[in-house]
Amino acid sequence: MVKILIDGIEYQVESGTTVMQACNVAGVEIPHFCFHERLSIAGNCRMCLVEVEGTPKPIASCAMPVAQNMSVRTGSEMVHLARKGVMEFLLINHPLDCPVCDQGGECDLQDQALGYGRDSSRFFEEKRAVSEKDFGPLIKTHMTRCIHCTRCVRFMEEVAGVPNIGGFGRGEDMEITASLEHGSDCSEMFGNIIDLCPVGALTSKPYAFVARPWELLETESVDVLDAVGSNIRIDVRDKQVMRITPRLHEDVNQEWIGDKTRFAYDGLRKQRLDKPYVRQADGKLTPVSWDIAFERIRREVEKLDGTELAALAGDLCDAESMLALKDLFSALNCPNIDCRQDGAVLQAQPRCSYIFNTSIAGIDQSDLCLLIGSNPRLEAPIINTRLRARWLDGDYPVANIGKPVDLSYPVEELGSGNQVLCEISEGKHPFCEQLERALTPMLIIGQGALARADGENILWSSKVIAEKYDLVREGWNGFNVLHTAAARVGGLDLGLVPSPNGIGARQILSGDFRETPLKLLYLLGVDEICPDSLKGLFIVYQGHHGDRGANIADVVLPGAAYTEKEGCYVNTEGRPQYGRAATQPPGDAREDWAILRALSARLGVTLPYDTFSALRAKMSQICPDLGNPNVISKSEWSEFGLQGSFGDTTPYSSAVKNYFMTDPISRASNTMLECTKWFLATHRVDPSANSAD
Repeated sequence: MVKILIDGIEYQVESGTTVMQACNVAGVEIPHFCFHERLSIAGNCRMCLVEVEGTPKPIASCAMPVAQNMSVRTGSEMVHLARKGVMEFLLINHPLDCPVCDQGGECDLQDQALGYGRDSSRFFEEKRAVSEKDFGPLIKTHMTRCIHCTRCVRFMEEVAGVPNIGGFGRGEDMEITASLEHGSDCSEMFGNIIDLCPVGALTSKPYAFVARPWELLETESVDVLDAVGSNIRIDVRDKQVMRITPRLHEDVNQEWIGDKTRFAYDGLRKQRLDKPYVRQADGKLTPVSWDIAFERIRREVEKLDGTELAALAGDLCDAESMLALKDLFSALNCPNIDCRQDGAVLQAQPRCSYIFNTSIAGIDQSDLCLLIGSNPRLEAPIINTRLRARWLDGDYPVANIGKPVDLSYPVEELGSGNQVLCEISEGKHPFCEQLERALTPMLIIGQGALARADGENILWSSKVIAEKYDLVREGWNGFNVLHTAAARVGGLDLGLVPSPNGIGARQILSGDFRETPLKLLYLLGVDEICPDSLKGLFIVYQGHHGDRGANIADVVLPGAAYTEKEGCYVNTEGRPQYGRAATQPPGDAREDWAILRALSARLGVTLPYDTFSALRAKMSQICPDLGNPNVISKSEWSEFGLQGSFGDTTPYSSAVKNYFMTDPISRASNTMLECTKWFLATHRVDPSANSAD
C-alpha cells in the first residue's frame, strides 16, 4: 500500500494505482475525456490535470502512478487555470451544434464546459472543418466535433479486436477514420463506440434526430436476442422503443452490448401481430375476436387425445409463459412438450450438462479454452470479448474443433470434427499435452455440435474430456455449454422436455412423426422451422411477429415482445434475471401467460393462477433457482450424454451463420437488414442459414 495526500487528507491506495484512480477512491471527481477504465491510457485530452507537490507544472492524473508520500492538490488555482486553458483549446474548433446535436443532454464536453468554459470565445480565425466518414449503417459521424480522445480507436483495437479505426495526421489536422471506411461489417460490437464518444462526433444513425434524452422514459431490463442476458436500458417515447443502451453488470456484459441487442429494436415496430387470426376455407388468415379464435382451438382439441397434441416453446419465451404452456398441455395429458427448438440433445437433468458452468466472469480465471462446434463471436459477442480480454492478459491458448473461425484473437485449429474429438478424449492428440499442463482449463461446446444427429455422443465425449483432464474438480468447473437462445436454460430448468413416451422438437420439426398420431401443434414463439415438414397438422401459433410460424398457422394468437411484458430469463450460465415491461403490446395483443390462462379456461382445464405474481410464485416453488434473481445456483456434477460410435465425418459448425438475423425481431429490422448487406459483401454466406450447414 502507498500513502498519498489528496487535498491535505491522507489515503492508503494500492501500488500501481494512478493519481486519478486514487482521487476516485477519495471521492474527488477529476474531469476527463480520453480516460476509460476498460481501455489503455492515452493521456490525450489533458483535462485531468492536477497539481503534485514538487513538480513545476500540472500533471495528467490519468497517466501518473502514485508514489509514496505524494501530495496532490485537485482544486488549486493552478489546476483550475490549467483546466480552463485546456477547455478553451478543445472548444476552439468545436462547432456550436448543441441545439441540433444528438449528444445534447448527455454530452461530457457540454457538462464540463459549464464548469471550465469561458463565457465568450477569444478565437477569431477560421475554424477547422472535417469531412464526414462512412462508418456503415450504424454510426452517424460528425467528425468536426471530434476532440481526438481516441476512445473509439482503442475500443476497436483492444476490446472488439478489429483495429479498423485509426487516426492520421498531427495536431489539429488529425482525423479519425475507418480503414476503407468500413466498420460494422467487421465487428459485432461496433455500436459501443457511440457510448464511449464523449462528444457528438459518433452518434447512432438509426436514432439520429429522433428524440431528446429528457423526453424518454427509461426502463431497466434484460436482452433476449442471445443467451448472454446482457443488462440493458430501454428508452421509450409515446409507447415506442426509441433506443436500447447497456447497463453495467460486471459479471455478465460489463458495460458493453452487441450490435443486434442495441439496434434491432426497430424490428419491434414492423410485422407485428396485433389481432387474433383464423385461417378460412379459402386459405387466407382473417382477423377475428379472441372468442372466435379460442373457440376454433377448442373445437379441434376436443376431438383429439392428449397423445395427438404437441407444444413447442421458442427461443425468446420467458420462463413464466413456458411454465403456463407446460401446465396447460400437461392438463390435457400431452406427452409431447419441448423447449429445444433447435433439436439439441440436452436433457432437463443434470443442470451441469446444459449451462455455462465456469460462468462468464469465470473466464478471467481460466488458462486454456477448447471450442467444440462453436463460434462465440457470432453466438455471443460479449463472451467473445471476455475470451479476448483473457487472451490479452497473456499465456492463454485457444483451440477449435470445427470449421475454422475468426474470433479476433489467435486460435489453434485442431481439426474439423469427430475424429479429433475422439483422439483428444482418448489422449492421442498432441493438444492433450496442453490440456494436462493447464491448471484451470475450460471447454465450450456449441449448439451447432449438440443439434447434430450424433449430438449425444459429442456431449458424452466432451464430458469424458472434462473428467480426464481435470476440467471438473473441487472449486472449478470448466465444462460449458454455450446457448444461442434466451429461453433454453429456463425451459430446461422447468422440465420442458418430452415424456418418455413422447416426441420432441427434432422429430416434430423435421417431419419425423408420421408413426405417431400427431394432429395438433401449438407453437409458442417458434419461428425457426421448415413449413414443408409440418403439412397436415392443425397449427396454433402464439407470438408477436408475423414470421415463419404465423405464416403456416391455422390460428394466430398475438403475444407480447420482451419489451412489453414482465418475465424471467435464465442466461447461458444459469443466472435468472427479470425483464420488465417498458411499453404495451400493440392492438389486441396480450402477454403470453395471460393468453394461455384464458385458453385453459375455454378448454375446461383452468390453470390455478389468475395473476402474474401467482404464476411467478408457482414457478419459484417448482424451481427455486428461478426465484433468486441474479444468483447462479451450484450444480453437482453427474452422468449425462450417450456413448456411441462416430460415423459422421461432417465438420462441426456454428449454429449461427449471420449474426444480424437470428430471430423474428432482428429479421423484421431494417437496420439489421442493412448490416446483413454489409456482412454479405465480405463474407458471402447465406443470410437465412442459422443452423449447421
